[in-house]
Amino acid sequence: MADSSRAEFWEQRYRDGVMPWEGASLPEPARLFFAARPPGRVLLPGCGSAADMPPLRAMGHQVLAVDFSEAAIALARSHWPEAADSLLLADFFELKLPAFDCVFERAFLCALPPDRRAPYARAVAGMIQPGGALVGVFFMGEGEKGPPFGVGEAELEALLSPWFELEQTQSLPDGLPVFGGKERWMVWRRRMFDLDQAFPS
Repeated sequence: MADSSRAEFWEQRYRDGVMPWEGASLPEPARLFFAARPPGRVLLPGCGSAADMPPLRAMGHQVLAVDFSEAAIALARSHWPEAADSLLLADFFELKLPAFDCVFERAFLCALPPDRRAPYARAVAGMIQPGGALVGVFFMGEGEKGPPFGVGEAELEALLSPWFELEQTQSLPDGLPVFGGKERWMVWRRRMFDLDQAFPS
């Protein structure tokens, strides 16, 4: 079985034009959330074509969009040449950067095999400053074959609650067909412990 944790998996799909996760616009709850915040540093992991980046930049946020697929970053650069300096070819799990105010999750967690969820949670917690937020669109659903791999609500709570507290959640039934109406907008607030503390077990 092909391994969706490897860049080659996504390179092939972008080269073949098989990208059913592309084409969504920034959802209204996200627009309201970011419009209400002062300008801050926002990370977009697994950004693909980075369609969410321009509206966030237009609101004054400093956005870094990251993907480990060369084809994805090339596509993003072709779409947004004026923001080329905000696009980074890199592996999310190997980033060594100052903590962000916010990480915007959009079809990244569900792209990872389930055995990469725990490393994702630890890594994303380390990339957000205390009091910051993990926000975005999560693909919910248990037993989903993927990618995209759905996650159950209880599993997601167990995964993130050591580092985050859930502040907001609502259904997004009008998302992309590939997600079958199972997307939810969520705001997870980063708990107030220092980044240099050992992560909870």
